[in-house]
Amino acid sequence: MKNTLDRYGSLSIAMHWLMLALLVAVYAVILLREIYPKGSDPREALKMWHFMLGLSVFGLVFLRIAFRFLGTIPRIVPPPPQWQHLLGIGMNLALYLFLIAMPVLGWLTLSAAGKPIPFFGLELPALVSPDKEFAGTLKDLHVTIGEIGYYLIGAHALAGLFHHYIVHDNALRRILPERSR
Repeated sequence: MKNTLDRYGSLSIAMHWLMLALLVAVYAVILLREIYPKGSDPREALKMWHFMLGLSVFGLVFLRIAFRFLGTIPRIVPPPPQWQHLLGIGMNLALYLFLIAMPVLGWLTLSAAGKPIPFFGLELPALVSPDKEFAGTLKDLHVTIGEIGYYLIGAHALAGLFHHYIVHDNALRRILPERSR
């Protein structure tokens, strides 16, 4: 369950891959909505799932951060050069900021648009008063940062593959489930 100096524990591993699954779902449902006409029930349902899954990411990211700071961070063997270590810290920070900023921007966008904020049968409170112009600005920012997210997630995945197949260290193996190693 707990992290050791050699690898992440099952709880950290599960949280990592759950976050990936949620991000894939968040992106998938918002892209799939495009195949349905505006105002149609399937399109509205996919948008609602986008909102709810995005807010789930928001809730879970704080657990991830807590696990990261309260637990041991397994060492990479052999240790990477200092520049790679610092780049890794920067990438993790960028990913965490992304995982916090995107749901907040989405929540703010819905609030400013005067729309309900659904969350699995609940309706969350608005964070700001309705303001259509502000909603448009927030939506544009949400979309732009969402597109940047593709690159962040892709770079994170490529770094793991680089460490595994080029550097031949344990960076990727530390976060893989035990039987996948």
